[in-house]
Amino acid sequence: MLLKSASPFPFQFELFGEQYHYHYIFETLAFIVGVRLYYYYKKGIADPISDENRLWIMLGAMVGALIGSRIIAVLETPEVIHHLTFSVLYQSKTIIGGLLGGLFGVELIKKIIGVNIASGDIYVIPILVALIIGRIGCFSMGIDEPTHGVPTRFFTGMDLGDGILRHPIMLYEIIYLLLLIFLFNLLKHKELINGDRFKLLMVLYFLFRFLIEFLKPYHSLFLNLSSIHWSALFIFIYYYKFIIRIFKKIATKQ
Repeated sequence: MLLKSASPFPFQFELFGEQYHYHYIFETLAFIVGVRLYYYYKKGIADPISDENRLWIMLGAMVGALIGSRIIAVLETPEVIHHLTFSVLYQSKTIIGGLLGGLFGVELIKKIIGVNIASGDIYVIPILVALIIGRIGCFSMGIDEPTHGVPTRFFTGMDLGDGILRHPIMLYEIIYLLLLIFLFNLLKHKELINGDRFKLLMVLYFLFRFLIEFLKPYHSLFLNLSSIHWSALFIFIYYYKFIIRIFKKIATKQ
C-alpha cells in the first residue's frame, strides 16, 4: 500500500557534509553497554572460571562472532558468492551468525584451555540488552537495513522509507527481547543446571528468528529456506537433548 506522507526513515545525522546512519552509534553503544553489564553481573557471583580464562573465552566468542556473522550474512544472499569481494564480506553481518560463530569460538577455546564448565549463563542479560540497543539502530535505518519486513495490511504496518506499509520486524524483535528479559528475571532464583539459561536463550531467540524470517523478503539458500532458517535448525539439533529435557520437565509439572 503506497503512502502519500513522507517517511522519516532512515534516521541520519550529518558530519563534515556527509550523511551517516545512527545505526553505527547504536552498534558501538550496544557493545559498550553489553560489556559493562557483564562486569556488573560478574561482581555478584562466585565465578568458578578464572578471570584469565574468562578473557580467553570472550576472545574466542568475539573472533567466532566476527567470522560467523560474515559467513551467515553472505549466505543470506547466495547470488553474491560468485562475485564476493573482501569489501562485501566485511560489510555483511548478521547477529544470528554472530551468535552461532561465537558459540563455536567459545567451545573451541574452552577445549584449548581445558575449561569444562558451562560459561554462558552470565552473558544472557548483557546479550539481550545489547541486542535491543542494536535493534533500535537497525530500526532507525528503515529499508536501508535488510531487516525490514514484507508489505502488509496488518495494523502494525509502517512506512520504512519506500512508501509501502511493511512489517516493522525490528520492533517485533525488540518487544520479544524485552519479554525474554522479563522471563529470565523470573528464572533468576530458580534452580537450573549451570548453562541452561544460555541454552534457553539460544533456543528461544533462534526460534523467534526462524519464524519471523517468513515475514522478511528473504533469499532461499536450500529447500526454500534461508541461511537464518538453517542456522536456527542447526541450533535446535545442537541443543536437542536440552530441548527434550526441558519439555519433559514442563510435562511432568502439568
